[in-house]
Amino acid sequence: MNPLRIVLSLFVLCVLLGASASANPVDRMRERQPAVDEMKLAGAVGETNRGFLEAREDLDDAREALLRAENADRREVYAMIARRTNSSAEEVGQQRAIRIAQQAREGVWLQDARGQWYRKGEDR
Repeated sequence: MNPLRIVLSLFVLCVLLGASASANPVDRMRERQPAVDEMKLAGAVGETNRGFLEAREDLDDAREALLRAENADRREVYAMIARRTNSSAEEVGQQRAIRIAQQAREGVWLQDARGQWYRKGEDR
């Protein structure tokens, strides 16, 4: 699957799903983005090489619920994109992980293709 096609499909999907604030996963993800970013910058969670969040430390109940909700919505979005692009949700997630890593801010925990964790901007 062409990575550009996946990214473009995600964009189109975001536009198409933009009608109802809480009725679709894209809007829910957009609404929780500031809280997700805060957890990533604090080092509490990181981005896996599969396009999902993973705890990097013990999370309180509220943060754990946020992580689970975000991953559930990502799973749903990846499945929708996979159906539209005739690919797999796993492939969509892996491509999304690459894009997330490219756009991540310094200090965010990321997982490389081999599954090794690193902080963006730090020597490895």
